Amino acid sequence: MDFFNNLSPITQILVSIIGVAVLFLLVFANTKRNTTKQRGRRTRNFNEGFQKKRKEREKEQQ
Repeated sequence: MDFFNNLSPITQILVSIIGVAVLFLLVFANTKRNTTKQRGRRTRNFNEGFQKKRKEREKEQQ
């Protein structure tokens, strides 16, 4: 913390604002990724996935 305290007050404010902006961007990107995953889960159909895996297993056994 000595490094941060040795900076001028204006520089401290700028570093703080940049830090908060980076955190905001990280949270925004993570939220977007989670939303995309959730939408994919909602549109998924269990029966189609089950039939597809069943056919793949039958091909592997033969």
